[in-house]
Amino acid sequence: MEELLLHLKESLQGDLFMDQTMRILYATDASAYREMPLAVAIPQTSEDIQKLIFFAQENRISLIPRTAGTSLAGQVVGSGIVVDVSKHFTEILEINKEEKWVRVQPGVIRDELNLFLKPYGLFFGPETSTANRAMIGGMVGNNSCGSNSLIYKSTREHVLEIEAFLSDGSKVLFKDLSFEEFTEKCVDTTLEGRLYTQIRSILGDYKNQAWIRSEFPKPSIDRRNTGYAIDILVDTDPFTAGGGRFNFSKLICGSEGTLAFVTSVKLHLNEISKYPSGLLCVHFYSIEEALRANLVALRHGPLVSELMDNYILSCTKSNLEQTQNRFFVQGDPAAILIVEYDGSDEQEIRRKANEVETHMRREGLGYYFPLILGEDKKKVWDLRKAGLGLLSNTPGDEKPVAVIEDTAVDVQDLPDYIAEFNQILSRYNLYSVHYAHAATGELHLRPLLNLKTKTGNQLFKEIAFEIAKLVKKYKGSLSGEHGDGRLRGEFIAYMVGEQNYQLLKQIKYTWDPYGVFNPGKIVDTPAMNSFLRYTPDQPNRTIKTVFRYGTQHVLQHAEQCNGSGDCRKSHLSGGTMCPSYMATRDEKDTTRARANILREFLTHSPKENPFDHPEIKEVMDLCLSCKGCKTECPSSVDMAKLKAEFLQAYHDANGLPMRTRLVGWVDKVTQMASYMPAVYNWSVQNRLVGRFIKRMVGFSEKRNLPLVGVISLRKWFERRDKPAYDVSQIKRTVYFFCDEFTNYNDVEIGKKAILLLEKLRYKVLITDHAFSGRALISKGMLRAAKKLANKNVKIFASRINSETPLVGVEPSTILSFRDEYVDLVDEHLLEDAEKIAPHAMIIEEFLWKEFEKGNISSTDFNMSQKAMLVHAHCQQKAWKLQQFTEKVLSIPENYIATSIASGCCGMAGSFGYEKAHFDISMQIGGLVLFPAVRKKESEHAIVAPGASCRHQIKDGTSERAYHPVEILYDALNKEEGGYKK
Repeated sequence: MEELLLHLKESLQGDLFMDQTMRILYATDASAYREMPLAVAIPQTSEDIQKLIFFAQENRISLIPRTAGTSLAGQVVGSGIVVDVSKHFTEILEINKEEKWVRVQPGVIRDELNLFLKPYGLFFGPETSTANRAMIGGMVGNNSCGSNSLIYKSTREHVLEIEAFLSDGSKVLFKDLSFEEFTEKCVDTTLEGRLYTQIRSILGDYKNQAWIRSEFPKPSIDRRNTGYAIDILVDTDPFTAGGGRFNFSKLICGSEGTLAFVTSVKLHLNEISKYPSGLLCVHFYSIEEALRANLVALRHGPLVSELMDNYILSCTKSNLEQTQNRFFVQGDPAAILIVEYDGSDEQEIRRKANEVETHMRREGLGYYFPLILGEDKKKVWDLRKAGLGLLSNTPGDEKPVAVIEDTAVDVQDLPDYIAEFNQILSRYNLYSVHYAHAATGELHLRPLLNLKTKTGNQLFKEIAFEIAKLVKKYKGSLSGEHGDGRLRGEFIAYMVGEQNYQLLKQIKYTWDPYGVFNPGKIVDTPAMNSFLRYTPDQPNRTIKTVFRYGTQHVLQHAEQCNGSGDCRKSHLSGGTMCPSYMATRDEKDTTRARANILREFLTHSPKENPFDHPEIKEVMDLCLSCKGCKTECPSSVDMAKLKAEFLQAYHDANGLPMRTRLVGWVDKVTQMASYMPAVYNWSVQNRLVGRFIKRMVGFSEKRNLPLVGVISLRKWFERRDKPAYDVSQIKRTVYFFCDEFTNYNDVEIGKKAILLLEKLRYKVLITDHAFSGRALISKGMLRAAKKLANKNVKIFASRINSETPLVGVEPSTILSFRDEYVDLVDEHLLEDAEKIAPHAMIIEEFLWKEFEKGNISSTDFNMSQKAMLVHAHCQQKAWKLQQFTEKVLSIPENYIATSIASGCCGMAGSFGYEKAHFDISMQIGGLVLFPAVRKKESEHAIVAPGASCRHQIKDGTSERAYHPVEILYDALNKEEGGYKK
C-alpha cells in the first residue's frame, strides 16, 4: 500500500501525506472520536479528486471528505484517506445578483462568503455558531443551520444545484427537475441513471411512502436530519401531486459525504434586511420558566430565540474574551433567553420589546428584561457563540459531552420533552447543560461524563439510547443540525424503523457499491462508544512540568481543546489566533493541531519524557507564542504556555542549541554589546560583518538587527540630575520596570516614558530588579526564567500594591507578572505573585486609569493636531488591554488614534528574525498590518507599543513606528511641571 500511495502522490497536483504526524492531526475532528487515517490528501484540482476516487475504488479503500473539521458527531474521522478541500477549493465561482444566487466551491467559509456578498446587498442565510470557519461543503454535508433557522431554515432550503463526483468517478449535476426531465434520467444506464431509477422504485411504492410518513420525524420540525432525507424527497412532484420539483441536492444535504464528493454548490441568497433589530435578553429563575417564556416570545414574531443556562453563563466568567461580553447579565440567572425583534426604527423595536415583556410578566415569567441595541448586539452573540468551546473549560476529566446535544422536537413539545429529559438524567445522578435554539425546538444538551472510565464509556451509550427512545416518543429528530456520524448512526434503525432503515441502506449501496465514500456513517455505523479519543481506565501518568496548571495537569490543559476550530478563522474574521494558520491555511499550523499532537503523545508515548518526540516539535514550530489563544480560544487553551513547557522538556532530552541559548540570554548578550555600543552598532549595520553575524546565529540576512544605546537606561537614570520633587504636588509613586529591551535597545523610549511620568507629576523609582526572562520563557528555558521570576517577585512583593504600581513600556515583559510568573514561581511565592499581578501595568493602562481618576487632563498637553494608526502588541490583546493604547493617545484634545484591525504582526520576538521563519513572518505581516500601513495618509503616524512590532513594521514597510510614550511626551505642554529641577 505504501508503494501504491507513493505512486498516487506523484500523480496529484496537490499533496498526499502518509507520515505519522499528519495522520495524527486528522485522526480527530471536533467530536469525541479518534481513528488513524491511512493518509491525508490535500487536492488542488477536480482532477485530483477524481484520481483519488479511482484509486479508492481500485484498492477498496475509503475517502473521507473534510473541510474545516468542526463536525461534532465524528463525521470526518475514518481509516481511509482524509481528503481536505479547505485549502484549495475556496473560490467563489459565479454570482447572479438579479436572480439572487451564487456558485461556490466547498472550501468557501460562510462568513467570508457573506463579506463578499455584502456589496451586492445579499447574504447566505444559515448561520452556524462556527460561521467564521465553517465551510459550505461541511454545511451541505451536515445540512447545517443555526440561531436564525426560525427564519432561514437549514442549508438544504438554500441549495439549488450541486456538482459532484459519484463513486465511479463520473461527474454529475444535481438540480431541480421537471417530471419529464426526471423520467428521462431514469432511462439512462449510467450510475447516475441507476440512482434515479432506484429512487423512483423506492419512493414510488405506496407502502414505502406510508412507512416514511409514519416513522420519520414530524414535518413541523424544520431541524430534522435523521438518516437520508427521503422524507423530503417523497413530497416532491414525481411522488406527491403538487409537490415541489425533484432535486437530488436535497438528499446530498445531510448525507455527510457518504453518497458523492461535492465540488461546487449553487446557493440561493436573501436580501440583507434594511431594518434594525434589538435583542431582548430575558433573565429567568429556572430552565422550565425560560422554555414556557419561549412559547410566549414566539407569538410575537421574533427573528431568533436562543437559550443560555447558568452553566454556560458561569463558564463565561473565567474567559478573558467573554467577561467583557457579559455586560448585560444581572446576577446569576438560571437561564437567559435572547430574543431578537426587528422594526422600522428603534421606537418600533422598543414597542415590540415592551409588548413581550408585558406579556411575559402577566404570565409570571422573567425578572429582568434588558434590550440590547446597536453595536452591543455583537457582544451578546459572541457570548452565545462561545458556549460550545467554553464547555471544555470544565477542570478535570469529567466534561460536558456531545452525546445527546442535537435532539430536535416540535417547539410546542419542548417544555414537556426537557422535563422528561431531565428526569431521565436524574435517574443517573447526572446534570445537563442546556443552551441554543429554543425557537426551533432544539437545545444543545450535554451531560457531564468522564469518557476515560469504563463507567463513563458505558453511560455514554446508555444515555444515548434512553434519550433516543424519548425523542422517538415525541416523534422528533435525533439530529437537528450536527448530523448522525459515528455518534447517532447506530440508532437510526430504531428512530425511523427497520423498514425505512433498509431503504437507506439500499440507497447507500447503489450510490456507493464499493464503500468509497465515508463508510460507517449514517448506515452500518459501529457502536457509538467505540473509536473514542480515550481508552477507558487507561492508567494516568505523572508528567513533570515547570509551570503550574491550576486544578489541572498539563495533559488535561491540552485536552481542553475540543476541536471546535476557532483557531481556523482567517484574517478576514479579525482577531489574533492563529497567525501562522492565517498565513498557511494548513491544519498543521492551528492551535487545535498542536493540542492534538500533545494529547496524542502525552497519552500514548512509551518514553519516560513524553515530550521527547520530533513530531511535536514539527507541529509546534510555527507557533509564534502570540497568546492569541489565551483569549480567543473559547476553551482558553494557552498554547504559548504549552509550547514553552514542551521546549523545556525537549531540551532536557536533546540538549540546548546554541542559537536558542543566545536568544534566551539576549539580556546578557546585549549587556556585553552595551560595553562597546559603537563597535557593536557598526558591526551589525556593516553589510559583510552583519551578514556574518546573522548567519552565525541563524537569523535572516534580510533582517535589521536592533541597535544598542550609547548608555543603558538604568545608567542614565542613576547618573542624571534627579528632579527635586515638590512633595505637595506629587500625585503618587510608581516603580518603573526597566526591562532588558528598553534598558539596552530602546533607551530613548525609556527616557521619554520616565520624563513623561515625571512631567505629569509622578515620582518614578527604579529598583535593582532582575530582567523579565521573556526570551527565556519563549525559548523553553523555564527553569532559568523561574529564577528570575522568583527574584522579581521577592523584590517587588513589599513594594507593589494598588497605591504604588509597577509600570513598563514593553508589553511582553511587564505582562509576565500577570501571566507566566503566577504559574512559574516557587509555591511559597505564589501568593505574592498573585498580589503583584493586577498592579503590573503597561504604561498606557496606568495613564488611562489616572486620566479617569482626574489625575491627568487634556490640558497637560498642547493643542496641536495629530492622527495615528495603532497596532497593539499580542500580549496586550491577550489581556484585553489594547483599547488603552488607543484611548490614552486620544487624551490630547486634537489627537485622534484609530486601531488597525490587525492580529499578530508576525515578528513575535526572535521568531521573525530566524531565517527558517522569515518568510512566514512576512506573510503574516502582509495579511493586514503591512497593507494598512502602506495605505495610510501621509500625515498619519504609526504607533506600536511592542519593540518587535516596530521592527517588523520597519522591515516590512520602511515606515517608522512610534511607541505611545514618544507621542505623548512630544505632546506635553512646554511650561514647567509639578517638580523643580
